[in-house]
Amino acid sequence: MLPPPRPDRRPTLRRWLTVALVAILFALGGLGMLVLIDDQSGMVATAIGLVLSLVVLGVVVPVFLWLDRFEREPTGMLVFALLWGACIATLGAAALNNLGSVLIDPMLATHPSAATWVAPVVEESMKGLGPLLLLFFRRREVDGVLDGMVYAGLSAAGFAAVEDVVYLASGYAHSGEHGLLSTFLVRVVMSPFAHPMFTVCTGIGIGIAATTQHRRLRFLAPFAGWCCAVTLHGIWNLGALLPQHGWLVFYLLLQLPLFVAFVTLIVLARKHEATLISRELGEYVDAGQLSAAEVVMLSSIKERRYAMAWAGQHGGVEAQDEMREMQDAASELAMVRARIDRGDRSAPVIESEEHLLQIVSVLRVRFLDSALYRYYDDRGMTAR
Repeated sequence: MLPPPRPDRRPTLRRWLTVALVAILFALGGLGMLVLIDDQSGMVATAIGLVLSLVVLGVVVPVFLWLDRFEREPTGMLVFALLWGACIATLGAAALNNLGSVLIDPMLATHPSAATWVAPVVEESMKGLGPLLLLFFRRREVDGVLDGMVYAGLSAAGFAAVEDVVYLASGYAHSGEHGLLSTFLVRVVMSPFAHPMFTVCTGIGIGIAATTQHRRLRFLAPFAGWCCAVTLHGIWNLGALLPQHGWLVFYLLLQLPLFVAFVTLIVLARKHEATLISRELGEYVDAGQLSAAEVVMLSSIKERRYAMAWAGQHGGVEAQDEMREMQDAASELAMVRARIDRGDRSAPVIESEEHLLQIVSVLRVRFLDSALYRYYDDRGMTAR
């Protein structure tokens, strides 16, 4: 009798080799930026800048993770987007911005007009390239506009944090504590979301490209989003050329309303995803694969938190883990169902729907007819 065939380890080997190569690339990019900043401002100034720039990550990253609560993206892809912005986009932008300044005026190392005409094009291209690579290589994981916004926002957050290190270190090196404080107030306190606001436009285009069935729109949407990002970035940078009084007026009349619009956009985007989950999962109610009460829970962050807490109190860690897995699988199922409704009935999509339905069907059994669900009339849509 022949021995069973040896398992093919090549896919696993390729995956780990890819991870290793990407990690090395990020490490070299991050090291290159640290060397560049240290050469310009010194070790002490660089260290101070690194510490203070963490405030940006501490404020901006949680916002995009909050945006990603319903259908959580793979951790590896989120980390990739953040590190791309911090390690690769910054180093590439530094080189290309310097090249642009030299082309404008070879006599000046940094030309003032480069901030308006060169930097927006270069930086938005570099920041947007990371999420675009994710769309190209991991298309199945990009389920819509919100996913594109999350990946683009994290890439921009990484970029902003490292760029702030450059400016904070330079401010301290050239003007001491006064320069450090003024730079911190302008870049970290008053405009931590500047870069994410621009690059989210590219992310919206990427999200549209991931879901549309129109071939032309797959190319035009990211380009249109990139154009919006470059335009907003250029207008924002014009404010830096104004005198102090003019800059404050510019900030109040343009930059602050732009931030309010950005906050409104991300809140509406998350509400839209909740509506989408409710609508798509509702299609399984008539078939008896889900109850209306379950759909209410799965399409509400508040009810999801309640369900997690209830599962933990009544079933311990095991039940809590099962509830979390059920919620994640149901969210992914809704996104797959949305693909089917848009006309994508390819074999992998149909197989994914069947697989996710099976997971949800198994996990939901433990919680059926329990006090977990607080919505109970005939259609399960009225609170007790």
